[in-house]
Amino acid sequence: MRRRLLLLAAPAALTACGFELRKAPDFAFKSIAMPRLGSNVSMDLARTLGSDNALQVVTSGDTSKVDVVFEPLAETRDKVVVGLNASGQVREFQLRMMYRFRLRTPQGRELIPPTELTLQRDISFNETAVLSKEAEEGLLYRDMQNDLVQQIMRRLAAIKSL
Repeated sequence: MRRRLLLLAAPAALTACGFELRKAPDFAFKSIAMPRLGSNVSMDLARTLGSDNALQVVTSGDTSKVDVVFEPLAETRDKVVVGLNASGQVREFQLRMMYRFRLRTPQGRELIPPTELTLQRDISFNETAVLSKEAEEGLLYRDMQNDLVQQIMRRLAAIKSL
């Protein structure tokens, strides 16, 4: 009898604490223009936004017929040496990715002012495993790119009214 009570108490405790699975973002706009898709982050963002059936993504053409316009301003990737051994050989790098964007209405009113997102990851280096470290670097950049897309999605979903 006690086991049954404990089994019933666990789901009740989870619902009482406010636990809820993450839902798909709910946007205040129905269409978004992304006229410049030159960067990898912008293309991934357009693909992610396009997967939402309720949202229309316009990548070319007239931007006056959409609710909002997403403007990527800059994207940079850097690789900086942060650690050397006693003989001066590189032992650690820091990978950095910066992305700037803004969101506005077609009339020019800013909904999200120019915003800069910066991510960084540390990676060790070993000259005997150069190929595997290059592959690891590519995976870390891809992970940072996915993180940036998710952060931008959360910022777009935070807009409550146009």
